[in-house]
Amino acid sequence: MNYISTRNSSNSFKFKDVFIKGLADDGGLFIPKSLHKYSQKDLLELKNLEYKDLAKKIIYPFIGDFMSKVDLSKIIDKSYSVFRKKNVVELIKVGDRSVLELFHGPTLAFKDIAMQLLGNFYEYYLNNKNEKVNIVVATSGDTGAAAIDAIKGKSNVNIFVLHPNNRISPVQRKLMTTSKEKNVFNIAVEGNFDDCQNLVKAMFADKPFSKEIKMSGVNSINWARIIAQSVYYFYSYFLIEDNEKPVNFSVPTGNFGDVYAGYLAKKIGLPINKFIVATNQNDILYRAISNGTYDIENVLETISPSMDIQIASNFERLIYDLKNHSDEKTIEAMMSIKEKGKYIIDKESLDKINIDFLSSRMNENEVLKTIKTVYKKFNIILDPHSAIGYGAFDKVDLKGNNVVLATAHPCKFPDAIEKAINLKAELPNELAFVVDEKENYDIIDNNLTKIKKYIKEKI
Repeated sequence: MNYISTRNSSNSFKFKDVFIKGLADDGGLFIPKSLHKYSQKDLLELKNLEYKDLAKKIIYPFIGDFMSKVDLSKIIDKSYSVFRKKNVVELIKVGDRSVLELFHGPTLAFKDIAMQLLGNFYEYYLNNKNEKVNIVVATSGDTGAAAIDAIKGKSNVNIFVLHPNNRISPVQRKLMTTSKEKNVFNIAVEGNFDDCQNLVKAMFADKPFSKEIKMSGVNSINWARIIAQSVYYFYSYFLIEDNEKPVNFSVPTGNFGDVYAGYLAKKIGLPINKFIVATNQNDILYRAISNGTYDIENVLETISPSMDIQIASNFERLIYDLKNHSDEKTIEAMMSIKEKGKYIIDKESLDKINIDFLSSRMNENEVLKTIKTVYKKFNIILDPHSAIGYGAFDKVDLKGNNVVLATAHPCKFPDAIEKAINLKAELPNELAFVVDEKENYDIIDNNLTKIKKYIKEKI
């Protein structure tokens, strides 16, 4: 499979380039030049596979030039052996909808599902090439911990994680900052998540710097994460027994990565009906999908910090589709967002979006109320992000089999859970130790020169 950039469709890349670079040199995002599509017969053959075997089938066509089927099989088995569930995820019934629990990995968030795989991809690549890379990643809370767990202790690779200082939950922070491995560096940036993300993008754009440090990225824009996440849409779809009714997914999202993975699954043949893009008060995606106004506003701090984002990086991939795969029109749209902080989606494009996507938003009180209602009715505790996904089906009337993506374990947000239901959400036993562990991170100004200097000194 060959890849192109959303901002230059004339250059062709192999999966290796796409995975190691993360972001194209022109600032665009990598996408496949063309996609294979599963037939109804193909889907029936995939239907009864266990999660690991399904992952092998779906991922291999995207990465075939990178490794053999045998090597991929070993890496997938190794990556998912650290999960607390045999089949990685679990689909449970909660009232009139299903909840897909994606948080059974080592850092209790859906990010583990892709990140464990990426960590082992790096190890495979670097061992074969005898090269060294430095991963630089921004996190709004969960990506950093998942990336650190996947990369820590591996040879020939360092990881630098930028998180917004005092704007993630203490548990999220401790899952990152208590790591003792020498190849892990945590940076608390005086700013918000978008500031962290912009710093990382600026470092990628600085060619001499990114080349000098052999920079790589594992944020949600990395295509390898998208393909890994598309697997659980297939797996959960196949678990639904009533195939006569349409299947809809509600996805709590800030960066549009997780929901884009579902959209990819649909594009390659999984007959999903609709996706609800579920947002908190930082509702740029809700406004874009509901009325066509992608308009950057100030970020509000909320009890769902992983969604406290105003620049949804993966949205560029959808814009490229909407613009009939025109790199010039995609560049125009992204320049408008960068220079004016605004992009108006025309009526024709908005109608196209609404074929696949609807959206909903929730304020803080609604999130707390949803956590409380679900707990009282079903004795299930949802974290704030998953609650936003659950409540979306109350706001958007979709008939059929409705599936909510539960993206994080509630114990990662103890203050919100206590406020909602007056209960202390405990960490699973195997992670309880982080509460008392010594933290190790450096607080640095939102300053590109200072961050670059810090990274160069550490490597």
